[in-house]
Amino acid sequence: MTRFAYFCGHEQFQPEDVVRHAVLAEEAGFDAVMVSEHFHPWVDDVSASGFAFATLGAIAQATERVELVTAVTTPLFRYHPAVVAQAAATIDRLSGGRFRLGVGTGENLNEGPLGYPFPKYAERAARMREALEIMRSLLDGDKLTFDGEWYRTDRARLYSPPLSYVPIWMAAGGPKSAALAATKADGIITSVRDPETTIERVVEPATAAAVEAHRSDPTLAASRWTVRADTPDQAWEALGAWRGLRAPGRLEAVDPEDLRRRADELDRNEVLAAYTIVSTPDDYVNAYRPLVTDIGADIVTIQTTSLDQEATIAMLGSDVLPALRSLTA
Repeated sequence: MTRFAYFCGHEQFQPEDVVRHAVLAEEAGFDAVMVSEHFHPWVDDVSASGFAFATLGAIAQATERVELVTAVTTPLFRYHPAVVAQAAATIDRLSGGRFRLGVGTGENLNEGPLGYPFPKYAERAARMREALEIMRSLLDGDKLTFDGEWYRTDRARLYSPPLSYVPIWMAAGGPKSAALAATKADGIITSVRDPETTIERVVEPATAAAVEAHRSDPTLAASRWTVRADTPDQAWEALGAWRGLRAPGRLEAVDPEDLRRRADELDRNEVLAAYTIVSTPDDYVNAYRPLVTDIGADIVTIQTTSLDQEATIAMLGSDVLPALRSLTA
C-alpha cells in the first residue's frame, strides 16, 4: 500500500519552521517527512538554508511516528561518506529507528561555495558507487578499511550504530542513476513532471537493472512539485524561494543571487508552466493520483508551496490524504 510523505524544504523555511511543519505533518496523518539538505538555497532574497542534520535531530525528538528521510544529501564532497553514515546512524537512534538515508549526486550550488570541484556526471556516479559501498558497510556494523579511487577509510566503524537496518535511497532522474540505484541502493527517489517520462526513464530502467542483478525492485519514492494559489500573482509569490530551480545553468551555479537574477529575467508564465498549479483539494488529488495509479510509487511525496503553509498542511491532512489513500485500498 502506498505511503505518503510531506516535503520539508530547507531552502524556503528556517529550521525552526521546518521542525514545526514536520510536527504538523505527523498530526495531519503523513507517514513520512522528506527533508532537503542544502548549503545554499535557490535564490537569495526569500530563502533559508539550515543545517539539515541538526534539524532532523530536532524533528526526531519532536515527532513520534513519521519516518524521516533526507531528500537528498550528497555524500561525495562536503561530507565523506563515512560521516554521512555516522549522521544517519545518530538520527536513526534519536528517532527510535525511523530514519531512511536519501542521497544524490548533487549540484554545484552546495559544493562550489566551499571550494570543492563539481565534476561531470560520470565522475560523480563513480564516486557514488564507492560512497554507497562505504555507507552500507558501516551502517551494517562493519569495521571498514577501504582503498578506493575516491575515498579511503582505515578501520572505520560506527560506535553509535543505528538501531535497525537503515535503507539507502538514491535520487534518480534518468536511466543511468536509476540503474545504479537499483543495483547498489535500496530505493529510488525521483521527481515527476510527466508520469510517462518517469516510467520510461526511471521505473523501467530500474526494473531491468534489478532483474539483471537478481535483486528485488527498489522502493520507489516519487514526488511532484505543486504550487497552491488562486491567481498567477499568488502563484509567483508562493514560488518565491524555488523560482531559481528553473533558472538556466542551475546545476553549475554557485551564487543564489545569480539564479534569482536569471529566474526573474524569464517570462513568469514560462516558469510557472514548469509547476503544477493547484487550488482545491480535488486539484491536489488529481495532481498526485498518477503517482499512485500510473507509476505505482511505494511512497508519494507531496512537495508543495503556498502562501500559508500551515493551513495547507492541515488541508492536505483533512481533505487530500484520505482521498489519495482510497486509491490504494
